[in-house]
Amino acid sequence: DAANAPIFGIGVHGRVNVWNKSATNLTGFTSEDVMGRHLVNEFITEDYKERVQEVFRNALNGVETANFEFPLVTKPGTRVQVLLNATTRRDEQKHVVGVVGIGQDITARINQEQEYARLIDAANAPIFGIDVEGSVNVWNQCAIRLTGFDAGDVMGKHLVNEFITDDYKASVQGVFT
Repeated sequence: DAANAPIFGIGVHGRVNVWNKSATNLTGFTSEDVMGRHLVNEFITEDYKERVQEVFRNALNGVETANFEFPLVTKPGTRVQVLLNATTRRDEQKHVVGVVGIGQDITARINQEQEYARLIDAANAPIFGIDVEGSVNVWNQCAIRLTGFDAGDVMGKHLVNEFITDDYKASVQGVFT
């Protein structure tokens, strides 16, 4: 109970049987509020119920999941984003008795990423990004207005090979390498 990460467990039927203090601090629900209640049906947002249930079903079958992001509903009704590792829970005879989830509150990180994306998109300068292969992964509104290419036209395409004129390809590619 002294862990600083939210830890919760469910039995084979999906009912909560472990809920630590960090899970209470994150959600506002005490262990008394949640014990015996169905985690997915009662505490997961509708749009994620099927995916979370699949993660738990996999864990009950011995297939563990790491770094799964999903929203949990808090007692006041808000959502918190959790990064979860779901591990199969076994008894002394190695029989599966449930799943234990160890989470991390990533709500602030997700909010910050969304704010950065809004700032980039609304900037009064063309902003684009590429991945390590040179494929476009960021294309803001100003870049759309300036070039006439919609984000759907450029995302995933190689910037230099497909959008830079031949006379500048080598020098632009040189900037990226």
